[in-house]
Amino acid sequence: MNRTVAIVGRPNVGKSRLFNRLARKRISIVHDQPGVTRDVISAEIEEGAYLLLDTGGIGYKGTDTPAALTAASEEQVSFAIDTAAVILFVIDGLEGLTALDERVASRLRRSGKEVILVVNKADFGDEKVDLAEAFRLGLGEPLRVSAEHGRGEEELRAAILARLGPVEDISAAPVKTAKDPLCFCFIGRPNVGKSSLGNRLLQSDRLIVSPVPGTTRDAIELSFEFRGRDRKMHPFRLIDTAGLKAATKLASPVEYFSRLRSLDAIQRADVVFLVLDAMEGVTQQDKAIAGEALKERKPIVIVVNKWDLVKEAFKKQGGFQPYKSERDYREKYEHALFNRLYFTPGSPLIFVSALNDFAIDRMLNAAVQLNRTLDKKMPTARLNQVLGHLAERTPPPAIAGKRFRIYYATQTSTRPFRVKLFCNREEKLTEQYRRYLEAGLVEEFGLNGCPVYFDLIGKRRDEARGSRGGGHASAEHRSESGSDSDSDYETLED
Repeated sequence: MNRTVAIVGRPNVGKSRLFNRLARKRISIVHDQPGVTRDVISAEIEEGAYLLLDTGGIGYKGTDTPAALTAASEEQVSFAIDTAAVILFVIDGLEGLTALDERVASRLRRSGKEVILVVNKADFGDEKVDLAEAFRLGLGEPLRVSAEHGRGEEELRAAILARLGPVEDISAAPVKTAKDPLCFCFIGRPNVGKSSLGNRLLQSDRLIVSPVPGTTRDAIELSFEFRGRDRKMHPFRLIDTAGLKAATKLASPVEYFSRLRSLDAIQRADVVFLVLDAMEGVTQQDKAIAGEALKERKPIVIVVNKWDLVKEAFKKQGGFQPYKSERDYREKYEHALFNRLYFTPGSPLIFVSALNDFAIDRMLNAAVQLNRTLDKKMPTARLNQVLGHLAERTPPPAIAGKRFRIYYATQTSTRPFRVKLFCNREEKLTEQYRRYLEAGLVEEFGLNGCPVYFDLIGKRRDEARGSRGGGHASAEHRSESGSDSDSDYETLED
């Protein structure tokens, strides 16, 4: 469900000030490239109720000619119409309407989107702000606000939430099983061959393929069936996405929008294929993109594409230095890959060539297996036994003279796997030791490629002082204030 709100309007009507007011903090303007005032900036509002976008810098090159202002404003509106569920159209209540305001209003009316007309700069009294002109725009009843002083802020917040509707209750959604169509997406840097792989799977050219990075702008959903190793037909749904770029490398509003759609595709997918370039190895951006999938708790299949280029390199005179053979290169590539992507324990690794149709079926067979794995149960007795063995084999590090200690564990969900750990102190679990425990469970229970998340339930401070020798505290008296340790994966760098 789209819960994005975009602010549009001509320059100097107070869009950025209104953005900061709704975000309840000053957010610095990011200079993107010469000649552009600022890039699109965003903030989560009302504890994630919606994403607010300030489009103030789109298309504006600092030229105040009527033609330049009109072009910049129309680019803002186009971006907002494509991206947002609700649009805040800001006009200047002191200056009155301009021809440009009326032109923007006309486009917004035709769009069919939810629009809230905001009359800004109503700072000191209603006598200076005439709403009669605003009504002429045909966008409903305008709201008087003062972004500078906060007047009308609460009314505007209420109007936005009323247009968006209640936040969707994810817990009430139907539980997905391995029998449902398996939804997957390719993620990766631009030009690693994601669309080419999609075409191979679909045995068609329905997805646009180009040697120019960034051809795919939107996320496209396509359904098909695949006969697996078990000789059964498995329904699939492919989401083809644009390449993910770091936030500071977005050169246009279109790329910003493409990135939002790619992240949305990850959220909707059951399994994610992380596509890497066989000749380039694992880059910092690859690592960050994998982190985006892990943040959404998605199982990952690692696909190394363009293996045909590696084969060709070894056929040339002198081979592919300094590697002895194709097998030597593959082994070293795999070793370096898992050193960098250390937070993807057990993820299937497949070397393919979209161009030569090499090992393409192995990708879908791996996805089928992962989808089945997502429904596994870890028996409580065995789970506690394994965790005890892991702690005995490699004790947790001592922090301020105290070690992290698990009293009891139980699996609370699948898709994704969540394990509740009753422990002495949540803060004693280091990120490195958390990864060690996760890797141990993945190996012991055959959860390859599926992330495991720990909900930590620590003892209350008064219980910790009253307990002796680290004895058990009853479950009904343990604090429920523990926090996840799953927020430390690397994300796209700003």
